[in-house]
Amino acid sequence: MSRPGDPVITRRAFIGTAAGALLARPLLAEAQLPKVARIGVLLFGTPDTDTAFSPIRGGLSALGYLDGRNIVFEHRYAQGRAERLPDLAADLVRSKPDLIIAAGGDVTPFVKRATATIPIVMITSTDPVEAGLVSGLARPGGNITGVTFSSSDLAAKRLQFLKEAAPTIARVAVLWNPDHPDHEFRATQAAGRVLGVHVQSLEVRSPEDFGDAFRLATRERAEAVIVASSRMMTLNRARIVELTREHRVLLVSGWGPWAAAGALLSYGPDLDEIIRSSATYVDRILRGAKPGDLPVQQPTKFELVINVKTAAAHGLTIPQSLLVRADRVIQ
Repeated sequence: MSRPGDPVITRRAFIGTAAGALLARPLLAEAQLPKVARIGVLLFGTPDTDTAFSPIRGGLSALGYLDGRNIVFEHRYAQGRAERLPDLAADLVRSKPDLIIAAGGDVTPFVKRATATIPIVMITSTDPVEAGLVSGLARPGGNITGVTFSSSDLAAKRLQFLKEAAPTIARVAVLWNPDHPDHEFRATQAAGRVLGVHVQSLEVRSPEDFGDAFRLATRERAEAVIVASSRMMTLNRARIVELTREHRVLLVSGWGPWAAAGALLSYGPDLDEIIRSSATYVDRILRGAKPGDLPVQQPTKFELVINVKTAAAHGLTIPQSLLVRADRVIQ
């Protein structure tokens, strides 16, 4: 849905980006490939459960890379056990793949430590500069490039949408993990000062912290909780949604599945699309490009999803002016 006059939330294609190249590029002839490419993949979960792997494989397939014919994947996966990542990264490097895909901001640091020579394509929701993964977005340097879901504009827009959906909101808490480097909490604080909303910090470093965090939010009279995206938050989405129901607070997040699970609204990138776009970097690096010369891609297309059923449960009527700007409305 077009939204003239709002450059942040206008839906637009990845024109001029690697994702655009993915859509426009014809399928490769196998004869163009010098050899069977061996791609290492390090996952936090498993190939069947990790949501990043399927879009990557689909993007490579669209470029003519067929698993078992001109490309072979070397998987290492932690099965949800973070303590296994250092050894798995080292083992993957020892297998000497042509390139390694690191799926996650919590996964990439271990691959970075394990090799300074094998090219790495990362997929991360962290700020890769703040996390020390690259020296800059435009010219990452070293052997790492890829995509990041992080964007400094998004946090402010989420609070703005919340304020439009519930104009009387005055106190909001941000549920975030300080060990997950990004600017979301600080950006929400800054937006709160402009919008006249008090923004409270709810720091959680493990799932055991959620109960105390929500009790603190209740004591501080928070009316809504904004979840700063990270793997820990995603893995505990059902628990967080249940806690917002127990404490009768609104919930806002960055990714569409949260709204489908019961959040009032979500605003963020089309995850599958930007993950698929990382396949173009795999292709370019296999053909000789240097990772350090390829800018880290950031999302340019965002989706606003609104759950009107949740709104009604909280006695809210979403203004039509906001509904018409939504990419998806959940009834």
